[in-house]
Amino acid sequence: MVITRHHGIIWGGKNLDKKKLSTHKLVPGALQKVNFLPDTKRVIVIGGGAAGMLAAGTAGSRGLDVLLIEKNNILGRKLLITGKGRCNITNSVGEIGDLIANIPVNGKFLYSAFHTFSNYDLIKLFNELGLETKVERGGRVFPASDRSVDVVNALKKYLNKNNVQIIKGEVQKIVAQNNIVSKVVLQDGRIFLCQSVIVATGGMSYPQTGSTGDGYRFARESGHTVTPLTPSLVPLEVKERWAAELQGLSLKNVAISLLDENNKELYRDFGEMLFTHFGVSGPIILSASSYLGNINKKKYRLVLDLKPALSEEQLDLRIQRDFHKYANRFFVNSLPDLLPKKMIPVIIKLSKISPEKPVNQISRSERKKLVELLKNLTLEIKKYRPLKEAIITSGGVAVEEINPYTMESKLVKGLFFAGEVIDVNAYTGGFNLQIAFSTGYLAGLNC
Repeated sequence: MVITRHHGIIWGGKNLDKKKLSTHKLVPGALQKVNFLPDTKRVIVIGGGAAGMLAAGTAGSRGLDVLLIEKNNILGRKLLITGKGRCNITNSVGEIGDLIANIPVNGKFLYSAFHTFSNYDLIKLFNELGLETKVERGGRVFPASDRSVDVVNALKKYLNKNNVQIIKGEVQKIVAQNNIVSKVVLQDGRIFLCQSVIVATGGMSYPQTGSTGDGYRFARESGHTVTPLTPSLVPLEVKERWAAELQGLSLKNVAISLLDENNKELYRDFGEMLFTHFGVSGPIILSASSYLGNINKKKYRLVLDLKPALSEEQLDLRIQRDFHKYANRFFVNSLPDLLPKKMIPVIIKLSKISPEKPVNQISRSERKKLVELLKNLTLEIKKYRPLKEAIITSGGVAVEEINPYTMESKLVKGLFFAGEVIDVNAYTGGFNLQIAFSTGYLAGLNC
């Protein structure tokens, strides 16, 4: 092995010790296992997440000398926790237009990326890498094993197959001369010359996974506009204090409607939600959050239907049967068959029916109000939870400054962007990861 240093610059070639790629952890200085070639034309990918690994592997498949720099000890750290550890890699919707329809922010910008590398291309690639997939409710695609680590391992296999070099390190800056990328400088002083850089650093959500906004800084320093950063797919705080009394209660078959201040329905969904000490969370709440506008200037309400399988008339009959069954009890003891135990005191308080009132004395109008309450339990949204609790970041590098056919910067030659760092975001269901994979592939194809 020959290691050459020239004016403080470390050069790298392709002969990576394969054993390094088969391990889960990255080792600082691992590049020193490489034969160094001072005349190499290198592509550097910053970030070892979904977009970064796909970009690096794709660039490597073209025979390029690719260096992937990841600041965490492991690759795909955020992937490992997505989908509650199952990793919803994409969605099986049939047409590109269907993918774009699920991307409310700058979806049309992604047309070329999806056309070049679609959801079915992604599934095919994973299958070729030995990862079997399955489709669940709403077209969500998961690994058949239900293990996100298998997704990460498949992507590591893709890197290994295409001779991608990997090192642990934190990038300090990207240097461009005459608006052409020339080198990358790491925090520890290492410098790598390159012909292209792909920024795939993620957003600012889940900072513990390494998404700390580095890519936005790189973009600004290179002259790019970064649109305002806000949380998306995030839990919501509500004004009603009674919500905190239900902390920890999960409702699995509830319907929600999101209404604006003009009573216009913005979103409707059915599924699972969770009450917390600050408000509400859970899959359908996270989805609803992406439909909110400026939460500081507009008012929004969530309306919960606790019994979506029943019409108001059917629910009224159901309550009458329960009241008949518990005719000799007080109201407080008449709802065990209808509601979770934790919810009963809250519903009683909101119904304004005395808990000690005998069931056989509850009037028809009181019963009707109870039905209406159960079908229209309303919460006023106060604000988002912090960005660090969001699944994704809304906002990012302005799409007007990125070539949609290549993901290359329109301002700096050789600078590419991929994944969450770009100002695009989607609803839940695998669409955000598809954005990461498609933009990563396109960047890797054109760098």
